Amino acid sequence: MNEASEFISRIRFNEDGLVPVIAQDSISKDVLMLAWMNADAVQLTIDTGLGTYFSRSRNKIWIKGEESGNSQSVRSLRADCDGDTLLMVVDQSGPACHTGNPTCFFDQGLDK
Repeated sequence: MNEASEFISRIRFNEDGLVPVIAQDSISKDVLMLAWMNADAVQLTIDTGLGTYFSRSRNKIWIKGEESGNSQSVRSLRADCDGDTLLMVVDQSGPACHTGNPTCFFDQGLDK
């Protein structure tokens, strides 16, 4: 078993075969977005070095930026201590959010 296969085997995918992944900017450390991956998307991300996800609404794999041009070059991909969430540190080209915002977390929300 190679290193990538071993990594994927430790991921705890949910009942739909998906795992949430947080994309974080390598320079600013901002959280850019949260998306989902299946095992194929994880493997493609490892193989290509590009942020690759599974779209639940379209029921297909998509590469970040394939339509917008705002791609993600992956610096690292790690699982959390339980193996049920991934953190992907990326070099983001252009805005991460489909709204044109740099991050999907631009809503003011609540601050204390």
